[in-house]
Amino acid sequence: MGKTSLLQHIDYENNIEEQIHLFPPTRYMGSKNKLLQYIWQVSSNYDFDSVIDLFSGSGVVSYMYKAHGKSVISNDYMAMGAVITKALVENNGVVLPIEEARDLMVDHGDVDTFVTDTFKGLYFTDKDNYFIDTVRTNLKNVDDEYKRAIALEALIRTCTKKRPRGIFTYVGDRYNDGRKDLLKSFEDHFIDAVELINNAVFDNYCENKSFNMDSMKLGQSADLVYIDPPYYTPNSDNEYVRRYHFVEGLARDWNGVEIQENTKTKKFKSYPTPFSTKDGAYSAFDEIFKQHRKSILIVSYSSNSLPTMEEMIGLLKKYKKHVEVVPIDYKYSFGTRTTVMRNDVKEYLFIGA
Repeated sequence: MGKTSLLQHIDYENNIEEQIHLFPPTRYMGSKNKLLQYIWQVSSNYDFDSVIDLFSGSGVVSYMYKAHGKSVISNDYMAMGAVITKALVENNGVVLPIEEARDLMVDHGDVDTFVTDTFKGLYFTDKDNYFIDTVRTNLKNVDDEYKRAIALEALIRTCTKKRPRGIFTYVGDRYNDGRKDLLKSFEDHFIDAVELINNAVFDNYCENKSFNMDSMKLGQSADLVYIDPPYYTPNSDNEYVRRYHFVEGLARDWNGVEIQENTKTKKFKSYPTPFSTKDGAYSAFDEIFKQHRKSILIVSYSSNSLPTMEEMIGLLKKYKKHVEVVPIDYKYSFGTRTTVMRNDVKEYLFIGA
């Protein structure tokens, strides 16, 4: 299959915000969608052409920098994050035609039933599991890496949309609140997702790259490095893999992971990360700042996390002459429609230049 060009380019004087709003919204924990204006306001004080988004997560910050005409290097230690940025940041012009997307849903025989067999009765119906397996199997015959990324991201998006709360820390559907997404079919979700992603593909006239690597081993440099790691706090966990293990497994096709058969959720072991402990978080920040000391550094972090604001300033001052902090009032929400708990914290943007 050849490349299909989407002739969508940005008029940088007028349409940047419109382009950013085309990014498919997600419910992923830690997404910075609501903080984009602050991140850009801080970034725009500096002259830079290239950016590393070291912990790209949902991909929305990478996409924002791309929309502003920067050459973006996106990286995330989770494969599902790299799939998003492969489809929407590195990809400058390939879309997945709807007729090809529909063909991915067709059972052509020899379907690999891994999901159907492994996750029976846990998250989705037998029919939906077989749908996932059918698309998984057909994806292996898609040669174009960007079409494959779009389809895989659409499948991941479909799974999270069809899952109450969008997470996989429990089995069954006891949190089913009857919202429209839970009633829509897998097939409709998948096609809607492909259309949404296709519509967000654009060319920013720059070379952009997507990586799925340990942040300490990326080995890339840029004028500005944006750092939004898992927040360490002793009061709650930052286990992304535990919440999203099913779709992370889907992104990797469960290659290189060992499912823990003794668990109800059939999760796999979380990736080792220094940000899971207090000492590890301090050491990791120090090492990241050291590695990227020649770049402008912007760090997102929360007031209820460690290191503290004062400690973060101290770590940055080891490598940067000018350090400042921009506090942002931000409210995290979690829970159901009827019971919503709010956590009032300050989100800090630390700048080292």
